[in-house]
Amino acid sequence: MEKRKFRMPTAYTILFLLIVAVAVATRFIPAGSYDYVDGVPQAGSYHTVESNPAGVGDVLKAAFSGFYDAVDVCVFILMVGGFLGVVMKTGAIDAGVSNVIRLLGGREKYLIPILMLVFGLGGTTYGMWEETMAFYPLLIPVFLAAGYDAIVGISVILLGAGAGVIASTVNPFATGIASGFAGVSLGEGILLRLAMWVAFEGVAIWFVMAYAAKVRHDPSASVVGVGAGRLHVDARETLPLTGKRKVILAVFVITFVIMVYGVVPFDEMGLPLPVLGWWFPELSALFVVGAIVAGIIDGMGEEELAECFVSGCADLLGVAFIIGISRGITVVMNDAAVTDTVLHWGENALSGAGALGFTVLVYLIYLPLSVLIPSSSGLATLSVPILAPLGQFAGVGGDLIVTAFQSASGLVNMVTPTAAVLMGALALGHVGYDQWFRYVWKLMGIFLLLTVAFLVAGAWLG
Repeated sequence: MEKRKFRMPTAYTILFLLIVAVAVATRFIPAGSYDYVDGVPQAGSYHTVESNPAGVGDVLKAAFSGFYDAVDVCVFILMVGGFLGVVMKTGAIDAGVSNVIRLLGGREKYLIPILMLVFGLGGTTYGMWEETMAFYPLLIPVFLAAGYDAIVGISVILLGAGAGVIASTVNPFATGIASGFAGVSLGEGILLRLAMWVAFEGVAIWFVMAYAAKVRHDPSASVVGVGAGRLHVDARETLPLTGKRKVILAVFVITFVIMVYGVVPFDEMGLPLPVLGWWFPELSALFVVGAIVAGIIDGMGEEELAECFVSGCADLLGVAFIIGISRGITVVMNDAAVTDTVLHWGENALSGAGALGFTVLVYLIYLPLSVLIPSSSGLATLSVPILAPLGQFAGVGGDLIVTAFQSASGLVNMVTPTAAVLMGALALGHVGYDQWFRYVWKLMGIFLLLTVAFLVAGAWLG
């Protein structure tokens, strides 16, 4: 009788098991809370509260509560799917991909550093992360058609933007919020973060290009297996890029350009450009309008346009499910009042440490905290007001606390199953979480060691 090989469970099962594990942990972790003023926890105010461990009902409701909490992101993902469904139906994407590959003529490898630098700039300047979800369905087929695997397509976006987020120089959603709570300006520590960005982005590009070259030379070296994620249309079949398709591709590109412009806080970055201040509701509306315009240009009727849009939404429904379920983990912790307790344990562990030890310990404490609280802005709001005052007693500046926080949060979100963007990207590329971890763990180890080295240097020079 043939022995059955172990198969990694799906992302849905992994996340549900994590919810169960966190729920069980709430029976052993004491409930507690800090005193809050205007939503900000006050250092030294931790106290125990009545225990409220999660039960079976809480576990079953967690995913639905997560959907309520993440409904704006989920709707955005569905609208992106509808937009892509309409554009794909026109044939413009297939024609564009095949023609790009033909024009590159074997030089596709140069797309890797160029695109990773673009995503890295987005990550370090305005925290480009959730917005990357719109790019996976576009770029994964490009790299598949070029002879790579889905891992390469995912890596270009995820690791490119992720390396930028780790070294967020002026990211208002992580560095900006954390700097405000730490009582330092956004410019403090920026030279250290710039050096980190150059180092991290360079290492990430080298890592992805080395893997891509290996896979292209020997497809059996792919961690997702030979032939996995094969493109529907052969790249050698050059589809005609008609005038109509060119216009649709222009609409496609303009939609993404508007998306990026709409979310960038130019005022907080000191740039004299009009600020739209858009977020997921506005971006969702943008992709609906883009889909309608593309459909009209292609000559679709009302019924066909609606069917293509709904079908496209259905293609990304699984990704929306993953995002909602992942938020359920945080919901369970907050409802059981154990989140502040975990933070309080970290506060106690840091007491009495010297400058160098304190800096490294802050980073190490932020690693598990980032697993439990994947939202960078939420983690900053919860933790920095507690840890920054402790840093003053240890002789560590608030800018180093901020850098340790954002580095840990950025690193963890590239590898933890609680990160909705990661799990969504893997679902779009049909890549298993175990396959991704097997591929990326060495790079994560390099990132961790580099971060510790930069933080120690910052503490020593400070």
